[in-house]
Amino acid sequence: QVQLVESGGGLVQAGGSLRLSCVASGRTFSRYYMGWFRQAPGKEREFVTKIYWRSGVTSYSDSVKGRFTISRDNAKNTVYLQMNSLKPEDTAVYYCAADSDPPIGEYDYWGQGTQVTVSS
Repeated sequence: QVQLVESGGGLVQAGGSLRLSCVASGRTFSRYYMGWFRQAPGKEREFVTKIYWRSGVTSYSDSVKGRFTISRDNAKNTVYLQMNSLKPEDTAVYYCAADSDPPIGEYDYWGQGTQVTVSS
């Protein structure tokens, strides 16, 4: 049974930092894209960043490029999202997701989400 469990969310002031973690279990994820998405109240879910587990190649949305960094720890089967220079508009529920290679349609697996709130 595949599980993605996020943690690390919380309340932070604008300009601050948070690190989210996503522990993946239930299968081998070496040929998976691991992504972070977010959904703010009243808005559509949006892509934030992703990493291909095997190669470590990453991509970012323009809204977070230069502020957020995705990484993975093979030994811990964990993906991280380091968020710096946070802005109030980063407030959202953040979701970890996994998509098999080649990616077709929606991501295959999703976590339950973790709330990030950035105060001004």
